[in-house]
Amino acid sequence: MASMAGKRPVPPGGDDSDAKRVRSNGSPAEAPAAANGMSEMERKKQEAAARMAAVKAKLAATRKPSQATAASAPVAAAAAPPPPRPPAAAAPASDVEAKKLEAQRKIAEMKAKMAAKRAPAPGSLNQASPATPQPPSDREQRIAEARARAQQIAARATAPVAAPSPPPPPPRPEAGKSARGGLGIGLHPSLMGDMGAASAGKSKGARGNQQREVVPRVNPYLAVGEEDIKNDLGDVAFDPTIGSRRGGGRKSKQLEFNQKGKFMAQANALRNQAKLEQMKKEIAAEARKVEIEEASDKAFLVPMPPDVEWWDEGLVDKIDTEDTIITALIQHPVILQAPQDKFLPAPKPLMLTPVEQKKLRRQRRMADMKEEQAKIRLGLLEPPPPKVKKSNMMQVLGEQAVKDPTAVEARVNKEIAQRANDHAKANADRALTKEQRLEKLKAQQAGDEAKGIRIAVFKVDNLSSGKHRYKVDQNAKDQALTGIVVLHPQMNLIIVEGGTHSIEKYKKLMLNRIQWSENTMPLAKESGRPSTFLGNNDGTSKGESGEANRAAQWIDPLDENGQLKDLSENKCQLVFEGQSAQRVFRKWMNRACETDGEARDILGRSKMEHMWTLARSMRSE
Repeated sequence: MASMAGKRPVPPGGDDSDAKRVRSNGSPAEAPAAANGMSEMERKKQEAAARMAAVKAKLAATRKPSQATAASAPVAAAAAPPPPRPPAAAAPASDVEAKKLEAQRKIAEMKAKMAAKRAPAPGSLNQASPATPQPPSDREQRIAEARARAQQIAARATAPVAAPSPPPPPPRPEAGKSARGGLGIGLHPSLMGDMGAASAGKSKGARGNQQREVVPRVNPYLAVGEEDIKNDLGDVAFDPTIGSRRGGGRKSKQLEFNQKGKFMAQANALRNQAKLEQMKKEIAAEARKVEIEEASDKAFLVPMPPDVEWWDEGLVDKIDTEDTIITALIQHPVILQAPQDKFLPAPKPLMLTPVEQKKLRRQRRMADMKEEQAKIRLGLLEPPPPKVKKSNMMQVLGEQAVKDPTAVEARVNKEIAQRANDHAKANADRALTKEQRLEKLKAQQAGDEAKGIRIAVFKVDNLSSGKHRYKVDQNAKDQALTGIVVLHPQMNLIIVEGGTHSIEKYKKLMLNRIQWSENTMPLAKESGRPSTFLGNNDGTSKGESGEANRAAQWIDPLDENGQLKDLSENKCQLVFEGQSAQRVFRKWMNRACETDGEARDILGRSKMEHMWTLARSMRSE
């Protein structure tokens, strides 16, 4: 005690009163006891109790919105009693502890006011229940607190509402009198919750027209972790979205009970309908079966024909009259041949191999021989004499050949010559005469022409050779062709028309058979006859003196020196080929024209002047 009497006591209002003192020997002194006899752990427990009291007051204000704001504070106070204050008799050991307690009290009051402002508009004060509710249990408080917090979070996310401006922070103490740390500083902005969101949005609204959505901030000091709530609730289910439901919970439906026998009646109705359908099908099948049987029976019954058919009833009264159209004669309508049938090609005979041809010939001759033998048996024909040849002479005339072989051989030779003569005579009798051949040819050409008229137009560069002109003229006459040959100094046009067979043969003549590059000497002067297309009666105009026509000037095979003209470049081209309804020219003729206009005039009489233009436009290949 003597050593302690000389030490200076610790000032009560010092800043470092709670710091450890250093002893004179350098070792730290023991920690002084907490003010009012409380330790650090007890002080923290009191702070946690004060925080829980504020949260409970907020829950009470949310749970009972109809009560007045003034009544919410007593309810919160009744639900959770405030932390115990130190006894009044005991004075605080230092001013720091008193300031801490005062700050805790102010925080609790401010949180209660904020919870009351966030709650919906309260009703009249008269509606508040006069009786104070009983404080809920600890488990119910935790569940209510979790649900209220989830509802607040959902309401902020869906429809953020601008909160009223927060109250100004409490004035900070002077620098000389305030503590350097702890709760001696001003209220932290995050303790205000959403109250600072509106003011922050207004301050940032000056940046052009950009408006950002205000994101509500959660107070980390007031927030109670979901994990902590789950641990406190135990195995009770936690749904954070339960607060987002609006309009109350799901409406329950009234139970509706089916009457007894309802489904049995429906089943019976379905069975009756199925039975009715089955009966309809059976009746239809029976009716169809009966109809088939009746039809099969009636098929064998032939009804008696009526005396007068219905289409003859109107003519019965006119049979016996004088002007009747019904007679004993039968009129057969004439069957007309279709116009396109004449253009159909004749059916071709079946192509047979040589072996098949021999077989048919053998069978035909055998049938003829059997028919002849049957006539001989009946005595209608005399039997033919035996056919004796030198090879079978000894077998047929055995005894006679032995007695007089010379006479037998002469007899056999005579019979052989007689048979050959009879064969030649039979062939000559079957052969057609010249007139018959011409008639047959004309008939064939007429039949060919009946199938359709075809036209062919040829262009020849030079017709100087008399041999070429003769073939062109004579073959056209032989094939019964009609047309015209236009002679011109630069080219020659040949137009022919006739049947299909005749035109095909004439095309082969003009395009294949005639060698147009060959030239021959004229034979007209030696025979004394005029050359083809150069006579006085060939239709061309004569010269002024009458010696020759104009075509002789450019179709002579000899040049001025008496030599044959070079026809190596001469050729014939097919200008046009097609069908015509009828013949355009009445006969085969030729004309000599010195100019193109004269040639067009001659062809224009038959409306064929376009052929000259077409031939002129063709290029020599």
